[in-house]
Amino acid sequence: MAKSAPEPTRLVLCMVGLPARGKTWIARKIARYLAWLGYNAQVFNAGDYRRKWLGAGHRADFFDPRNDEGARARSEMAELALADLLGFMRLGGEVALYDATNTTRSRRDQVRARCSAAGCTVVFVESVCEDPSILEANIRETKLSSPDYAGIDPEDAVRDFRQRIDHYAKVYEPVHADEPASSVRLIDVGRIVVLHRIEGYLPARLVSLLINLHVVRRPIWLTRHGESTHNVEDRIGGDPDLSPRGHRYAAQLARFVRRQAMEPPVVWCSTLRRTIATCAPLAVPAMPWRALDEIDAGVCDGLTYREIAERMPDEYAARRKDKLRYRYPRGESYEDVIERLEPVIIECERQRRPVVIVAHQAVLRALYSYFMDLPRERAPFVEVPLHTLIELVPAPYGYVERRHALAIEAE
Repeated sequence: MAKSAPEPTRLVLCMVGLPARGKTWIARKIARYLAWLGYNAQVFNAGDYRRKWLGAGHRADFFDPRNDEGARARSEMAELALADLLGFMRLGGEVALYDATNTTRSRRDQVRARCSAAGCTVVFVESVCEDPSILEANIRETKLSSPDYAGIDPEDAVRDFRQRIDHYAKVYEPVHADEPASSVRLIDVGRIVVLHRIEGYLPARLVSLLINLHVVRRPIWLTRHGESTHNVEDRIGGDPDLSPRGHRYAAQLARFVRRQAMEPPVVWCSTLRRTIATCAPLAVPAMPWRALDEIDAGVCDGLTYREIAERMPDEYAARRKDKLRYRYPRGESYEDVIERLEPVIIECERQRRPVVIVAHQAVLRALYSYFMDLPRERAPFVEVPLHTLIELVPAPYGYVERRHALAIEAE
């Protein structure tokens, strides 16, 4: 499995930074990535605890460090979130993300001591923003939609939130190299990344994700290849050519992308003929990836599911019982597919241009599950029909999906 590691995983990623620095966005990205790989990961957001137990709508003066009552209440909520985090780890959690400001060294020392006593490794992930445009966009796109500002005039809300930031800035102490913990410092969401004492299998693995994150908005288009001759016969696997309908879909796909893409997209496909042929009309060089090849059906390659049920009833039943973990004899499982797709995910996160991925049903199910933050168990059942383009557009904390069933012109 992709999650196997040389030692048991008990990792706490502690977010650090002023408000509106993208801490929650980063924490959710990490959690989605880890869950997709099979880790038991969860985010504990101190702001959510405040809104749940104290109600929403707190104004800037609540966050003033001179407001003793507000400081006490916020400390209680942060402690409650940390207590739940440690409870999660005791019950088998593998990675917990403590999403709070943690802006003072004394607070970070307390968190580190509590987590270390519970047998957890701590890595501080500090997000710094020096780009005014990123900060402004984050305030307006994410914070104004917070329950704290429901029904408030947007400009009044912006002014209040800036005051909140100023209050936190008065006591903010950036993570320093002499602090006895590992840390990652992200400046402007990956423009500069500073690593300190990063050790161990999983922290090192997460670095590859963090250094590739950015906030540039671009669509990701996922589509299966056009109909193949095997599709016509309901056969799985193989390396068949496109059918006439499949070629017509390829032409329609090219027309759609030319109309919609504001700049030439990055195009990826598998190494199989049916995806390469589907990409050909795009007139953009497509990069073939073996990682995007269809799930290896092993001894079942080229058969129909009816033939598998008749010739190998035990295999057919095993697949129906646990589709995620079932591995075709001499072939692959969905978990195997997810493991080999990890480099594709990292490279996709890095891209700043539109991305078109032309691949196969199992592969696209796995990719879709990552972007849409679905449980791994649901991946084998995602609907990915032929001749449908799935468009994923970045939103504040995830992606918005649009599906385009492209009409195929008659011959």
